[in-house]
Amino acid sequence: MGEMQKIRTGRHCAFVMQVHVVFVTKFRHRACTHAHLRRMEEIMRSVCTDFECELVEFIGEDNHVHLLVNFPPKVAVTKLGNSLKGVSSRRLRQEFPDLVRHYWRANKLWSGSSFAGTVGTAPLTVVRHYIEQQNWPV
Repeated sequence: MGEMQKIRTGRHCAFVMQVHVVFVTKFRHRACTHAHLRRMEEIMRSVCTDFECELVEFIGEDNHVHLLVNFPPKVAVTKLGNSLKGVSSRRLRQEFPDLVRHYWRANKLWSGSSFAGTVGTAPLTVVRHYIEQQNWPV
C-alpha cells in the first residue's frame, strides 16, 4: 500500500499534511550555484523549524528550488512560503555578494510568484522520486 506516513499529533488533532513548493528566481536568472543551494537548504530548514514544520526534501537548480514540507494545520502555506522566500533572500544576499549583482535593482532573490501543491493525490514516493531527479547545477 505504499510508504507508511508518520502521523503527527497536536493538542487536539492528528495530521499528515505535506506540500510541494517551488520557488523561482527573479527574472529566472541562472544565479544559484551548488554553494548557494547548500546554504539555502540550511536556512530553509531553520525557517521550517521555527514554524514547527519539517523540510523533508530539498533540491534546486540554478534558477529554481523544490521543497517537500510536512506542516501542521495551524500553519498557513502562504505565510510559510513568504517567510522562506524572505529570510533566504535576505541572508543569501548578505552572505554571497555575487548574488547582489544579479538583483541590485530588484533587491530580491525570488520571483513574487510560487507554486504550492498538496501531495495527497500522488503517492509520496512518486513526489520524492520527482524531486530527487532534479539536477544540481555544475
